Amino acid sequence: MHQSPSQIDQIEPAEIVKPEKDRTNQKSRKQVDAKKRPSSGSKRLFKSSQRTQTLMGVQIVGCGAYVPELIVTNEQLEEQYGFEPGWIKQRSGILSRRHAYADQATSDLCAEAATRAIENTSVSREDIDLLLVGTFTPDFNCPSTACLVQDRLELDCPAVDLQAACSGFMYALITAAQYIATGNSQLALVIGGDTNTRIVNPQDQRTAPLFGDGAGAVLLKKGNENQGLMCYQMGADGSGGPLLEMSVGGARNPAKPESIAAGGHYLAMDGRNVFKWAIQALNETIELVVSRAGLTIDDVSLFLLHQANIRIIDNAIQQLGIEPERVINNLDRYGNTSAGSIPLAMDEALRAGKISKGDVVLMSGFGAGLTWGTGLFRW
Repeated sequence: MHQSPSQIDQIEPAEIVKPEKDRTNQKSRKQVDAKKRPSSGSKRLFKSSQRTQTLMGVQIVGCGAYVPELIVTNEQLEEQYGFEPGWIKQRSGILSRRHAYADQATSDLCAEAATRAIENTSVSREDIDLLLVGTFTPDFNCPSTACLVQDRLELDCPAVDLQAACSGFMYALITAAQYIATGNSQLALVIGGDTNTRIVNPQDQRTAPLFGDGAGAVLLKKGNENQGLMCYQMGADGSGGPLLEMSVGGARNPAKPESIAAGGHYLAMDGRNVFKWAIQALNETIELVVSRAGLTIDDVSLFLLHQANIRIIDNAIQQLGIEPERVINNLDRYGNTSAGSIPLAMDEALRAGKISKGDVVLMSGFGAGLTWGTGLFRW
């Protein structure tokens, strides 16, 4: 018997409903949420930000990507779990995704992507003096995935994870750019990667089919005064955290047999409201950074948007007047790879010859936290 998920209502991009369910079962969390929760039937606006920054003198000199070889199609999921035929494609645009093998974890995906970036760029590993990894699916709580990758690649550099979910790569990229611009790093390795299939309930039709596994890596070094982040924004709205969370496994609510049996260690998503928030967040942050840079949408050569849902991307294309050919889309083949999605798209664009020196490339990630990161990068 097929599962039948409820249909997403007609979206209202300017509004988002604050979820009332509190899964932490912690008194302090309930007290905080009670103060923020709107009255019954009321709605709150997406908490946006007008803060932007500029950081020039930085260039991306190389890129590499890796996805596991195991391809899982919609038809396989429909047959294995009884998901409704055609629902996945209709609601997300995804046809297949990559799943990591049992002996692979996030560090393996990241190390392979980094190795390819190094080989593609022909730089020496000895020159890499900073390693940042954007991920929310680390191999372990401790040590960091970045330290595991650093050891695997035999690098002599500090290494640290940045956790901003699907915005992780943008947070890591912008952070590394600060070190390059100030001269405190000469060659930085930035990786975005996630093994999402380990944190979603495989039987959850609304969530599991949306995600895949993958990683991408870039190398940054000093550029000329015309290269770099013409305008960027890093934002967060922590009040929206319950929309997308794993409530079990941290210091607030340690994993226990009963909570694991109840599935609390899996990713829980309020899909309808995350969808509405993402549409508003993406459109607003793109418009803001482009206008602050003194440009128009037509001045942007290529858009590398987080690959979450084709309906979110299509809405941005329509609302902002972007030609589809200027937007990289690999969602149909990889699904949502979280922090890996933007560098995977970048690697694909570079290999296809779609990015040249002097081009203006817009990158935007958005996800759990809630967080978002958008950068207008002159190549």
